[in-house]
Amino acid sequence: MKKNKIIFWIATAIIVLWDGVMPGLTSHTPLAVEAIRKLGYPDYFRVMLTVFKVAGAIILMLPMVPPRVKEWAYAGFGISLICASASNAVVYGFGSFAIFPLVIMAILVVSYIYYHKLLDAGAFSRGRSRVAHSGFGNTNTALQ
Repeated sequence: MKKNKIIFWIATAIIVLWDGVMPGLTSHTPLAVEAIRKLGYPDYFRVMLTVFKVAGAIILMLPMVPPRVKEWAYAGFGISLICASASNAVVYGFGSFAIFPLVIMAILVVSYIYYHKLLDAGAFSRGRSRVAHSGFGNTNTALQ
C-alpha cells in the first residue's frame, strides 16, 4: 500500500500544481489573457476556469472531502484537459500545444486509478464504509 500512496500523491501533486496552483498564480498575466483570447474564449471564461481549477485542486488535496465530490473534481479536470487539447488542436494544429494537455490527462488518470486503489483498501475511509463515507447519507448496507 505504501507504493500506491507514493504513486497517488506524486501524480496528484503534479495535477494540483500544474492545473490548480499555476492557473491561480498566472491567470491574470498578459500572456494568459492573450492565450485565452487567441483560443477564441471571452475573458470571463479565463476567470471562471481558474476558480474551478483552484477549487478542484483543493478538493483533491483535502482527505476529508467525500469521494463523490472528488469524483466531480476528477471529471472537471478531465473535461478541462480534453477541451484544452481540442481547442489547441483547432487553433494551432495537432502539435505540442495539443499534446501536452493529454500528457497531463495521463497523469490525472494515474492519480484517479491510485485514488481508487487506496479508497478500496480503506486508506481514506478511517474505518467507515465507502458508501457511508460518500457524504450523501445513504448507509444502506445492501449497497456496501
